Amino acid sequence: MPPSKKPSSKSSAKAAAKPARQDPDLDLIASLAEILNATGLTEIELDRKGTKVRVSKTMTAVASIAAPQPAPAFHGHAHAAAHAAPEPAPAPAAKVSGDHPGTVKSPMVGTVYMAPSPGAANFIEVGATVKEGQTLLIIEAMKTMNQIHAPRAGKITQVFVENGQPVEYGEPLVAIE
Repeated sequence: MPPSKKPSSKSSAKAAAKPARQDPDLDLIASLAEILNATGLTEIELDRKGTKVRVSKTMTAVASIAAPQPAPAFHGHAHAAAHAAPEPAPAPAAKVSGDHPGTVKSPMVGTVYMAPSPGAANFIEVGATVKEGQTLLIIEAMKTMNQIHAPRAGKITQVFVENGQPVEYGEPLVAIE
């Protein structure tokens, strides 16, 4: 008489881990989320047979400031620079607000870089005199480095952003008097 077959431990583990009936839409979303995490992308969109699915993850500076993490947890130099000194920024902002007529605002969404390359001197510092058309900083948007030029000559009285900080359209960058 042949011995009775018992279900293998592998198949029973799979059955326990996965419900008998899974929603294919949720499976697709989970797969896209796994791809985001594996590749380091922040957004992915799939258009299949007229059905569009977009999965994105966002990181905001506000959430980072509210819950700072120790330095070893950071992944990349840009994040470390963005979190390095967010506390002192609000105090000087009281002197010159973002509504000041000499405020240069961001023309796009992107990441601010204060120097032409890592380790190089910053384009500007508070107290520096700039000429019209002089590069103030760089905003990286979609892997393109965009120089932000001074709209007029004057003295830098306030820098509202830090190196590596993400910025939104219309956000104050610097004040020139």
